[in-house]
Amino acid sequence: MQPPGEEAPASGEEAQPLLSARDVVQEFTVRDYGGAKGGVVHAVSGVSFDIWPGETLGIVGETGSGKSTLARCVLQAPPPKAGAVLFRGADLTRLRGRSLLRVRRHMQMVFQDPFGSLDPRWRVRDIVEEPLVAYRAGGRAARRRRADEVLELVGLDPGSHGGRRPRELSGGQAQRVAIARAVALEPSLIICDEAVSSLDVLIQAQVLNLFERLRTELGLSYLFIAHDLALVKQVSDRVAVMYLGKLCEVGPGESVYREPRHPYTRALLDAIPGTSGSGRAAAGRPPIKGEPPSPIDPPSGCRFRTRCPRAAERCAAEEPVLRELASGHAVACHFPLEPPATPDARPVRLGSTTTRSV
Repeated sequence: MQPPGEEAPASGEEAQPLLSARDVVQEFTVRDYGGAKGGVVHAVSGVSFDIWPGETLGIVGETGSGKSTLARCVLQAPPPKAGAVLFRGADLTRLRGRSLLRVRRHMQMVFQDPFGSLDPRWRVRDIVEEPLVAYRAGGRAARRRRADEVLELVGLDPGSHGGRRPRELSGGQAQRVAIARAVALEPSLIICDEAVSSLDVLIQAQVLNLFERLRTELGLSYLFIAHDLALVKQVSDRVAVMYLGKLCEVGPGESVYREPRHPYTRALLDAIPGTSGSGRAAAGRPPIKGEPPSPIDPPSGCRFRTRCPRAAERCAAEEPVLRELASGHAVACHFPLEPPATPDARPVRLGSTTTRSV
C-alpha cells in the first residue's frame, strides 16, 4: 500500500538504523517579566540513541524530563543546539527548506490531545487529506481514495465518520483520526508523544493494539513517549529512561521492567500500582526524595544524585556515562542496582531488535 506520488524505499536500508540521535543538546533561554535574561533551561543534554527499521523505542520519565523536547529535536522543530539527528544516514540538522521537507514526510507525529491537534472546523476526511495536499501527493480523487483507505485501516468507516467534525467524535475516535492522518503519507517513523495518556484504560488498550497492528502491516518504526513505564514496556522493543535531560538506563523492555539497574528506574516502577514495587515499604526501599531540580541549574555530576538513596561523593564529582551491564542493557550510574537473585525469576528473551547496543 503506497500513497500517491511516493517513491519506493532504496534497497539495503535495513543495514543501518532508521534514525540515530548523536549527542543531542537542546537549551532554551528564559526571561523574566521585564524581558531580562533569566537563565538557560538545559532540556536535553547529550542524548544518543538508535531506532532500527520495524523497531519501537519507548522513552519514559517524569514530566519535565525532556522527552517531548527530544521528540521535537528529531523533527527539527526546532533543531537542536548541538549534536546530530540522522534519518537513513542523512543529518537532518544540516538540511534546510525543501530538502528537510522531503525527509520530514517520512516522519509523522501523534500528539497527546487529539482534539487539540485536529482543526475543529474541518471534517474528518479533510483532516486526513491535509498532509496529502501539503505534499501534493496525487490528484483530488487519488487523495480522497487514500483518505478513505487509511480511515478504514484505523477502524473508522469513511461513510459514517468522514463527514463528521472532531466535536462529534469520542476521544478514541479522534485519536484514530490523528493516527490516520499520520499514516496517510506512509511514513517510516511515527513519534507518539503521550498518544494514549488522555484516554481511558479500555480505549488505551484498543489504540495500543492498533499501533501494533499498523507496525506489522505497514512496517512502521515508533518513538513512543510516555510517563508510565508499564505502558511503555507493553509496546516497546527497547526502553530508554530519561531524567532531567539525560538518559539513565536503556535496554530491552522486559529486562528494564523486571531487572531495573538504575535507582530512578526502580523508583518509577515503585510508583506503579499493582507491580512488584508497589510494596515499597515491605521491600525496605526508601521512596524517591523530594522534587526534581530545576533544569536551569541541574546538579553537578549525576543529575539524579540529589534524590538518590545510594548517592555518594563520587556522584557529585563525576558524571556517569551509559555502560553496558548485560546484553543490550546499559546504565548511567556509578552504583547500579544488582539484578534480583530470586529462584523463580523468569529468563529474559532478547529478540534481534532488542540486543543492539546504544
